[in-house]
Amino acid sequence: MRTMSGLDGAFLHIETEETPMHVGALYLLERPADQRGSYFEAVKQRLAPRLAQSSFFKARLAAMPLQFANPGWIEDRAPNMAYHLRQVLLPKPGSMQQLQDKVGELHSTLLDRNHPLWEVTVIDGLASGQVALYFKVHHAALDGASGIALAKTLFDSDANGSDTPAAEPAPSTPTRQGMFDLVSAAFKQTAEQYGKLARSLPDVVNVVSGMLKPDTAHADHVKGKLGQNFAFGPKTPINVPISGQRSFACTSLPLAQIKQIGARHGAKLNDVVLAICSGALRSYLQHKHKLPRKSLIATVPVSLREPGNTATTTQATLTLVSLASHISDPQKRLHAICKAAGAAKSLTQNAKTVIPTDFPSLGVPWLLGGLASLYGYSKLASVMPPIANVAISNVPGPQQPLYVAGAKISGYWPLSIVEHGLGLNITLVSYCDSLDFGLTAASNALPDVYLLAQMLNQSYEELLQLPTETPDTPAANTASNDAGAKPAVKRKRRQTTTTPTST
Repeated sequence: MRTMSGLDGAFLHIETEETPMHVGALYLLERPADQRGSYFEAVKQRLAPRLAQSSFFKARLAAMPLQFANPGWIEDRAPNMAYHLRQVLLPKPGSMQQLQDKVGELHSTLLDRNHPLWEVTVIDGLASGQVALYFKVHHAALDGASGIALAKTLFDSDANGSDTPAAEPAPSTPTRQGMFDLVSAAFKQTAEQYGKLARSLPDVVNVVSGMLKPDTAHADHVKGKLGQNFAFGPKTPINVPISGQRSFACTSLPLAQIKQIGARHGAKLNDVVLAICSGALRSYLQHKHKLPRKSLIATVPVSLREPGNTATTTQATLTLVSLASHISDPQKRLHAICKAAGAAKSLTQNAKTVIPTDFPSLGVPWLLGGLASLYGYSKLASVMPPIANVAISNVPGPQQPLYVAGAKISGYWPLSIVEHGLGLNITLVSYCDSLDFGLTAASNALPDVYLLAQMLNQSYEELLQLPTETPDTPAANTASNDAGAKPAVKRKRRQTTTTPTST
C-alpha cells in the first residue's frame, strides 16, 4: 500500500457534487490518413497495454476505518478497460463549440471512487475529420507537472509508435488490506509526519524571521509591492456559489511571439500570460458592465518540485498576484503585473523550502469534509469577499509532438478545478510552439466562457501591438495616458495549427 500525503488527501475530503476535484486535458488529434476501421479500437489497442502495466492506472483507494485518516493507494488487478475507456460521437455538424460543450459536460461528473480515479474518452464526429481525446484524473493522484510527465510516458514520440508497449498481463489477484494493516499504516505515517514537522520547525522560524526583518531597502520595496497582492479581491459575477455544471473553452496563442512581448518590455513569460488574462477579464467585465474599480486578484500555483522530480503527488503551493485590472493602459498594466508577480515570487522562493505538502491526517477527513459541505450549503461565497477572483496556472509541457495510435496531437488544452467563490480557472500548457489555454468555468458563474476565450486573443493582440520600449524609458511612463498606447508597427500574428474558439 502507498500512503497518501496530507495535501493529496485534502483534495478528496473537500470534494462535493458542486466542486469535483479532478483535473483533465483535451487533446485534438490529426487522424492518420491511412487509418482504417475504428479509431477508438486503435486507441484501445495502443493504450490498454500501457494502462494495464502502469501501477498508477491500477491504483485505487483503500479507505481507512471510519474515515479517521487519509486513505491509501493499493494496486488492483488490471483496470476494466470497458469502464475506463469510453467513446462519444458528436452530433452533426460536429463543430469545435460542440466539442468544448461535450468536454464541459464530461468534466462535470464525479469520478467513481470504487474504481481507479481516471477516465479516457475518445470523441469522434468532428466535421474537420479530426478526433479528440479527453483524459480525466483526480487531483489527489497528481498535479500539473506530474500529469505532463505521465502523458509523455503514455503517448508516443513518433507516428510509428516505436515505444512499443509490453503485452497486457493476465489479471492478477487484487491486493487486499486488512483493518489492522490500514490502521497501522495510518499511525506510522502520522508519526513520520509529526517527526518531519518537528525537524523542520527551526528552519521555518529562521525563514519567517528573515522575511519579517525590514533591514534592507530591497525588503521594504518587496513588502510594499506585496501589499497589493495580499488584499481581498473585489466582488464580480465570477465569484459566487457555484453549481456542479462546467463550461469549457480553449484557444491557442504562439509561444515565440509571447516571449517576444516579454523581451520588448522586460517581462517574464508568466508576466505576459498574466497580462493577457488580465486584459481579457477586464474587457469581459466591461462588456458586462461589472468591472470593479479595485484590481482583480489571481491565485497562481507555484511548483515545489526539484528538477527531475516527476512523482505522481501534488507538490505545489499557491501565491496571490494583483492583475492590475483597474489600469486601462495595457503597457502600464503589464509593468504593474511584473512588479506584483516579482514580489510574490520573491516571497515564495524565500519560503519554498519550508512549505509543507505533507501533514498529519488524523481526523482531517471529517474536519475538511464537514467544512466543505458547510461552506457550500451556507452560500457564504455570496457574501464574503473573495481571497482571489480567478485561478491562473502555467504548466510547462512537451516541446516535441506527441502521438496517440499514429495520430499527431495538434492541440493540448488542460482543464482544472473551480470552487465556491472562484468560478473560473485558466490553465495553460506550452506544447511545441504554442501556449494552449484551457478555460474551466462554473456554468452559472460564466455562462459565456467562449466570449472570454475570444477576448484572450484580443488581449494578446493588444500587447503585441505595443511599441518596443527603450532602456532609457521609465517603465511607469511608457504610455502617455490611460487611453492606451498606439502601436509603432503592426505585427503579424503567428498562426498555430489549430485555434479552436467559439464557432
